[in-house]
Amino acid sequence: MANPASLFRQAHPRTLNPGKVELNDLEKRLLNEYQNGLPLTPTPYADMAARVGTSEALVLKILQRLQDAGVISRVGPVFKPKKIGASTLAAMAVPEERLEAVAAKVSAYPEVNHNYEREDEHNLWFVVTAPSEAHLAAVLDRMESETGFPILNLPLRKEFHINLGFPLWC
Repeated sequence: MANPASLFRQAHPRTLNPGKVELNDLEKRLLNEYQNGLPLTPTPYADMAARVGTSEALVLKILQRLQDAGVISRVGPVFKPKKIGASTLAAMAVPEERLEAVAAKVSAYPEVNHNYEREDEHNLWFVVTAPSEAHLAAVLDRMESETGFPILNLPLRKEFHINLGFPLWC
């Protein structure tokens, strides 16, 4: 089952550097209304368009523009852990001067759901999802090999639901 709280994935802030991007009212509305509740239908973008009173083509154009501008990094559902495939929370201890480059490498993996910087020895945190435990392990191994930093793998033991959607514009 999809977790409707996760339509837009924000990658590490250093890899998304949109600067000042002017958003019109429709773009703001799409970002606000579809952090949660992605239509799980054969035509999600057409359904989004109908709800906000525009065309599917314009919704797709807006989402592509926002991705190209670095405002969002991904559009799609996030599935509840352990219901479909495999996932884990992971962290790396990366020297500050390498953090941006390593975060960009991590963000490039399609299996990375989101990542962020924390003020800790392990300063780069991210969620990885995959179709199987074997695929997940292979991705983590590739990341370690590619970045040169060991990964702290913290698989889910007890589930807590935290809605990460919040109003962007009122």
